[in-house]
Amino acid sequence: MDQVMECRFVRSPRSVRLARALFAERARRWQLPEGSVETAVLLLSELMTNACTHARVPVGREVWVRAEYAEGLLRVEVLDANRALPVPRTADAADETGRGLAIVAALATAWGARPRECGIGKAVWFELRT
Repeated sequence: MDQVMECRFVRSPRSVRLARALFAERARRWQLPEGSVETAVLLLSELMTNACTHARVPVGREVWVRAEYAEGLLRVEVLDANRALPVPRTADAADETGRGLAIVAALATAWGARPRECGIGKAVWFELRT
């Protein structure tokens, strides 16, 4: 069974919902435990939201999602064309935003960000041990 998923999306809030739905369906086909699917969907949503909301890039640039599952380890990457690596911040109690990377850090087995090999943009990733 194919255990790699790669999708390209336009930079839009609707793409976040679509990425969550496509990933959830694929993860269930991979027979990931339901709790792992729910956690991964939440983390993917956080990374997609950051890429679609905060990454300032030229018009027409896409956001890519790549997920791979092998031997109990799920790795998900979100790639965009903005070179600025994300920096976690501490949100105040009254803030309505700013907790995404803290959620990723708290729930993922590991996470990080790196410049893309092609020199355009970055990849932000997380791993979950299932």
